[in-house]
Amino acid sequence: MTNTEPRRRNRRGEGGKLREEIISAAVALLDEGGDERAVTLRSVARKAGIAAPSIYAHFADQPAIMLAVVRQEMDGLAAALREADEKAGDDPLERLFAVCHAYLDFARLHPQRYRIMFGGLWTPSVDDTSITDDELESLGVEALTVLAERLGACVEAGIARGSDDLYGDAVALWLGMHGLAHQRAVVRKMPGPDDVAERLIRALAHLR
Repeated sequence: MTNTEPRRRNRRGEGGKLREEIISAAVALLDEGGDERAVTLRSVARKAGIAAPSIYAHFADQPAIMLAVVRQEMDGLAAALREADEKAGDDPLERLFAVCHAYLDFARLHPQRYRIMFGGLWTPSVDDTSITDDELESLGVEALTVLAERLGACVEAGIARGSDDLYGDAVALWLGMHGLAHQRAVVRKMPGPDDVAERLIRALAHLR
C-alpha cells in the first residue's frame, strides 16, 4: 500500500536514515509480490514518502538501489546461517545440516527477495550503471564461506569425503540447494520423497 502520510524531513546528519528508508521501501515493494520491475525511482520514492530527486543523494540509479537491497539480504542470509550454526551444537554433521536447512528456510520465507538475490533480472551491465564488477563479485561471499566452513569441518572429522577443492565442493552443494529452493518456489507440489533435502545434502556433501 502506498504511503500517503506526510513524511517528516530528516534533520541534518540523518542522511543515513533516509538511505535505509529507501532500501526498506524497495524491499517492501518486492515483498508485496513485485519483482525488479516494480522497483523504480518513482515507486520507491512514493513508498518512502519522499520526492524522487531526493534519492540521487544516496543512489545514482535504480540498479544501485537494487544492489543495496541484494547486499542487505545477503547479509541477512549469512546472519541466518551463522545463527543456525551456533545453535546446532558441536557435532559437525548437525551443524552442516542446520546451515543447509537455514538456507532453504530463508528461500522459503522470503521468496521474492531470494529470487532477486540469486535469479533476478536486475543485474545490469556495469557499462550502463554506477555498479562495478567488484561489487557484484563480492555478493554472497560470506554466506558461501559459512557453508564451506561447515563442509570442511565434516571432511576433517571424516564424515565427508573431501576433494582438493573445498570451495568448489561448497559451490556444488550450494547450487544443489539453490535448485531445490527454486523448484519448491515454482511448482505447486514437489515430486519425490519428503526427505529430498536430506538426500540432496548427503549426496552433494559426499557424506560417508
